[in-house]
Amino acid sequence: MLNYFVHESSYIDEDVQIGEGTKIWHFCHIQKGAKIGKNCNIGQNVYIGSNVTIGDNVKIQNNVSVYEGVTIEDDVFLGPSCVFTNDLTPRAKFPKGHENFVKTLLKKGASIGANATIVCGNTIGENAMVGAGAVVTHNVEDHAVVIGNPATKYAIVDEKGNINAI
Repeated sequence: MLNYFVHESSYIDEDVQIGEGTKIWHFCHIQKGAKIGKNCNIGQNVYIGSNVTIGDNVKIQNNVSVYEGVTIEDDVFLGPSCVFTNDLTPRAKFPKGHENFVKTLLKKGASIGANATIVCGNTIGENAMVGAGAVVTHNVEDHAVVIGNPATKYAIVDEKGNINAI
């Protein structure tokens, strides 16, 4: 008996680990080697690539693709339709292969706003917040709020989401 929920319209490849209490909703695809922690909520139409690691208590809203090379720690929030990349110079004709994907790390408690883009090779700091529609092209320090394109520091935020001007 499963100790997690997967909607019947979703597809889970072999060799996937899913933690207790996690819910995976409609039309999701979880690829082989992915590890999803306990008590996560994976919204509709979410793709999780091979070998992605997702911590406990992570909430992924609808229409998010988490590509291979992304690691997500505990208590992270991913807003609707946010985007990750894993190749800085992609070419359809000359694929580099997964061993050359550029790694991205989202640290504990980070929040990514709707439609934000996280360019690969960056770390989003602990309890940091990326505003809706922002384009992250560099590391984001712990407790920073970044907005805009390219994302720039706007404020600081505490663990509960209270924002203070800098």
